[in-house]
Amino acid sequence: MKSITIEGQLRTEHGKKATRQLRSQENVPGVIYGGAKEISFYAPAIAFKPLIYTPEFQFAEVKLDGNSYRCILKDLQFDKVKDHLIHIDLLELVEDKKVIATIPLKFTGAAAGVKDGGKLITKMKSLKVKTYPKYLKEFIEVKIDDLQLNGNIRVEDVKLDNYEILNSPRIPVASVVLTRQLKQEEAVAPAAGAAAASAAPAKASAAAPAKAAAPAKAAAPAKGK
Repeated sequence: MKSITIEGQLRTEHGKKATRQLRSQENVPGVIYGGAKEISFYAPAIAFKPLIYTPEFQFAEVKLDGNSYRCILKDLQFDKVKDHLIHIDLLELVEDKKVIATIPLKFTGAAAGVKDGGKLITKMKSLKVKTYPKYLKEFIEVKIDDLQLNGNIRVEDVKLDNYEILNSPRIPVASVVLTRQLKQEEAVAPAAGAAAASAAPAKASAAAPAKAAAPAKAAAPAKGK
């Protein structure tokens, strides 16, 4: 699994004034949770970009004052006006301690319902899981080959060893839905059948008066004699 290195400094001063000064120097303050103690630190804003501006799940190796901390992303805070990172929370990985992580989904295969003309809709991009650090991985693979037209894959259908999935089990992860063309075809077919069925009796009733009128024409010459 991918890992990035972040070199920072331990924070010795706290408070709003110290925090504003750090940010004015294009540094981002942060906290590392989950280990023996909470660690306050800061690092250049640019150092966090490979970690936060990516859909990938990865480790962060944070080096502070000669020590190294293996972490994953926990939370972010952005400036509401300028939309740049102003605070970061990381979770230290301890081998015998379970962690909660959000891991991206990777859909593999070709859905049977798509081959029948449907459209694949992915409704979730990641799952929230609880596991030991040694089982963390870049993505969770979801096979969709057996996904039929109008069918769903739900959270409960994703089976993972060594993982406890924390999302609600009935939430759809992916679906194959009818396309507009298929909906139109399904709507036209019953309408055409109904029109054909109603047209047949109409033709039959129109032919009946014509046969009844034939004897009246034959009787006309006899009356003239």
